Amino acid sequence: MPPPPKAVWRDRILAARRGTSVARRRIEDTALATVAATLAPPGSVVCAYVPVGSEPGSIALLDALSEAGVTVLVPVTRTGEPLSWARYLGESTLVAANFGLREPGGEILPPETVTEAHTVLVPALAVDVRGVRLGRGAGFYDRSLHLASPTAAIIAVVRDDELVEELPEDPHDIRMGWALTPGKGLVRLGSDDRAEEHTP
Repeated sequence: MPPPPKAVWRDRILAARRGTSVARRRIEDTALATVAATLAPPGSVVCAYVPVGSEPGSIALLDALSEAGVTVLVPVTRTGEPLSWARYLGESTLVAANFGLREPGGEILPPETVTEAHTVLVPALAVDVRGVRLGRGAGFYDRSLHLASPTAAIIAVVRDDELVEELPEDPHDIRMGWALTPGKGLVRLGSDDRAEEHTP
């Protein structure tokens, strides 16, 4: 039997996120930040994102990466285009942007900048054990991730119960190599050892 349509998954997951207590989210965000700080070596580049609304993660995750000595880039969105990037230099440098997002107010780097990334942290509503990611449907990451280095670790950031057995997949969907969850840490996707923690 095929999995439910993407719209059904989105409604279900967003409802569950809205029902998560502030205290639980703080615990989960701290756990994500702790693991994120170990994902890339000092001096490398990590493409991450500025969480908004109920998305897993927090500014603490970006700060933890910066404190670990990596260059943190976050997306700059333009309708219908691949993601551009800008360097994260602290929460005080973020400004309101399209789609209810927050973006750095400094220099905008071209989409091809993602090729420099050792690790790419991708927001997701869910990801399955094969690596199929469910996003919000705007397609920004599907237009952007093909530019990443073949050696980069592409990691979907989700809550524990958002790592599922099977999601619907479209031909343009780009699969994730890993999932990062608060309780399970870093989980390899698309292989028999997916239940074990790994370092990319």
